[in-house]
Amino acid sequence: MRTIGRWVYETAGGLPRQFWYLWCTTLISRLGSFVLVLLAIYLTSVRGLSEAFAGLVVGLWGAGGAAGSVIGGVLADRWGRKPTLLLALWGGAVMMIVLGLARAPVAIAVCATLVGLLAEGVRPALSALMVDVVPAADRARAFSLHYWVINVAFAFAATTAGFVANLRPGLLFLANAATLTAAGVFVAVMVKEPVRSRGPASAAGVAEEATARQGTSAPQADGLAAALRDRVYLAFLGINLLTAFVFLQHLTTLPLSMTRDGLSPSTYGSVIALNGVLIVVGQIFVTRALRRLDHTTALALACVVLGVGFGLTAFATTPLFYAITVLIWTTGEMFQAPSNATTVAALSPAHLRGRYQGLFALSWGVAGSVAPLLGAAVLQFAGKATLWLGCLGLCLAAAALHLAARARRDQRAAELAAESAPAMAATAA
Repeated sequence: MRTIGRWVYETAGGLPRQFWYLWCTTLISRLGSFVLVLLAIYLTSVRGLSEAFAGLVVGLWGAGGAAGSVIGGVLADRWGRKPTLLLALWGGAVMMIVLGLARAPVAIAVCATLVGLLAEGVRPALSALMVDVVPAADRARAFSLHYWVINVAFAFAATTAGFVANLRPGLLFLANAATLTAAGVFVAVMVKEPVRSRGPASAAGVAEEATARQGTSAPQADGLAAALRDRVYLAFLGINLLTAFVFLQHLTTLPLSMTRDGLSPSTYGSVIALNGVLIVVGQIFVTRALRRLDHTTALALACVVLGVGFGLTAFATTPLFYAITVLIWTTGEMFQAPSNATTVAALSPAHLRGRYQGLFALSWGVAGSVAPLLGAAVLQFAGKATLWLGCLGLCLAAAALHLAARARRDQRAAELAAESAPAMAATAA
């Protein structure tokens, strides 16, 4: 029992109370995230729209998310983390209901875009707030625990979404809106705005002065322009974009591929729920394994495992085979997500965390808008094997690029770590 207690404490102990409030916010908001899980099937089966249009709508959701991630990141730095979270959560709840009431294809497309914009506005503010409140030494396990709870909620949502839809499709949207509203209330009552996130100017000045003294190549402009001129960070985002193209196929072309093989929406829900179940069971163990790997090695390994899992989907025809592929690429996902988060934190100047988090979310938003369109087109015109083996190729290329970028990435992280102490002192003063 002492060994188990020590293991639990090493995994989850000693983290700030505000982190756990953010953890609970994520749990509440995502327990009812039914809509995106079944959106493609809802549009084709309930609304009678084509596969291509369903891919377009999911892509527009991602396009809205791309814009929302940047807007949310800028607002998180300028306006504050907490106000941005409240706007995104409560605004998303309203638009979720409107999307469920929409009938015309144009209205559905517009509403999906706005829902995506507000949904992704949550991510940079919450991530920046998490970096604000968690010490650097604890961030890897904090991000792992946060990713774990995301998938606890996802497993629940994916498992129950089909049953909710069978009762009445409109309940998907009402339940999703209810959990977003509840999460906003929880944030309003429990979450505090860190003082240092309101005043980036002094930190910026100290960081730029330190950069000039050291003669480093770290970006010296303030605001979003600094991140957009940060070649090391942009290279990281470009590599992440490749894997995001692949990973997001599980929301669009995977259910369409399973439908082509004669499998039901409930089967897809059960199979994809294994993704969340495995993460719930295994993420804590992965957290311990990640301590033995540097972030770049972990990311390269994750890309290879992701590629193998999605590549094997080319040969899947039965629920069991699809389930095996999901378990394989989920293992890669468990290594990738916390390693991505810690890499973003390491490469982000303290006074620009919201913007850097926003650009990271933007890479996922771009993938979310392009991946459904590209994947659906490849599936329709080139076939299943080309789609999934192409995913394998993209992941292997991403793994090689991560390893090639190791030296410059480590150098930038060391420079920013050296600057962070005087920046924090200036802001506190």
